[in-house]
Amino acid sequence: MRKICVLGLGYMGLPMAALLATHGHAVVGVDINRRKVEQLSRGEIAFEEPGLDELVHRAVVGRTIRFSPTIEPADVFIIAVPTPLVEGAKRSELRYVVLAAGSVASVLTRGDLVVLESTVPPKTTEKVVIPILETSGLEAGKDFLVAHCPERAIPGRTLEELVHNDRIIGAIDEPSAEETRRIYGSFVRGAMHVTDTTTAEMVKLMENTSRDINIAMANEFAKIAEEVGVNVWEAIELANHHVRVNILKPGPGVGGHCIAVDPWFLTENSIQGQIIKTAREINDSMPGHVVAHAERLLKGIPDPVVAVLGFAYKGNVGDTRETPAARVVRLAQDRGWTVRIHDPLVRDAGFPLSDSVEDCARESDCLLLLTDHDAYRSLEPRRLKPLVRTPNLIDTRNLLDHAAWEEAGFAVVLLGQGGRLRRRTPVQVQ
Repeated sequence: MRKICVLGLGYMGLPMAALLATHGHAVVGVDINRRKVEQLSRGEIAFEEPGLDELVHRAVVGRTIRFSPTIEPADVFIIAVPTPLVEGAKRSELRYVVLAAGSVASVLTRGDLVVLESTVPPKTTEKVVIPILETSGLEAGKDFLVAHCPERAIPGRTLEELVHNDRIIGAIDEPSAEETRRIYGSFVRGAMHVTDTTTAEMVKLMENTSRDINIAMANEFAKIAEEVGVNVWEAIELANHHVRVNILKPGPGVGGHCIAVDPWFLTENSIQGQIIKTAREINDSMPGHVVAHAERLLKGIPDPVVAVLGFAYKGNVGDTRETPAARVVRLAQDRGWTVRIHDPLVRDAGFPLSDSVEDCARESDCLLLLTDHDAYRSLEPRRLKPLVRTPNLIDTRNLLDHAAWEEAGFAVVLLGQGGRLRRRTPVQVQ
């Protein structure tokens, strides 16, 4: 049994800690947020993730995990702290990695393994983490082991993917690779591929950047389809029947910690990356494109009210990191519109949240669906029609039965659907 300290108890750190604790290790989950540590010690988890409550409970009851705001000596240290963008800049904020590495250095002993899981720009392990660890007086590769093992899971399927997805182990030497393989092999069922630390860092960034570029291409197709009178969703479905084509779906923008952020990590120290930067600009432009649709629908309506359905960055999760919905809301508010927000899974949006779809829609002039939660599929347009002031709907995810909404009297705008825009005039709410 190894004693393992997991630094960072967020969307990936906590599931990782719980998996290790239920697969033969003694785990200390460390987070500088004392309130989070207190909540976890009481069995309270601040975000939704299928199976995580049960797994953490099992580890706590079995006394294989405990939570602390301070680090302590261990055999293995796994750094899974946030790496956001610097506010107002397109480069990585590594202060949490630096703090975590410094705290590990304060308790590091010979034979320990340090694994960086946080997503970072290429060469961060080599140029940032290892020099900090060596302030302990120990030498990497000689006295202690180092690896970079980036997570490759998504919210809503984190536990399943942490167990079954292949893993990349970027190690500084063979002993580091073997010890990392032993630790992760206690629960990982996917293949483990060994390489060097910088290649591992770049692989993770390449994976998410490729998706960002593909989504940008779909968003460009959507804009062109609107110009030429084509339904881009049908066109994409038909194009994907080609054996070598796999176009992703358009939408109101790209969110989540990874896809919206990682491309900037990849290019921040490079003079290359023009396609990558252009893709980021395209995806970042989509909230404005959505608001422009709403502007045309709301033209002439005094003091318009917009009902935003969905604030999470993707369907069926409560994760709001980098969500494009926040940008849509701010742009709408900048125009003087009243904005209400509903999301069945989000606990904290940074904006007031309506308790129900009905409360959100009441006396509104446009329903704006931004997140493809399954819960919204069952919305009944005939039940909502008497509540709204102006029956307009914008569907940015192609989630709803548009014919049913039109039959109920709504003007429907589908992102990526070319054709004549139909507007509805305000109606008197009874």
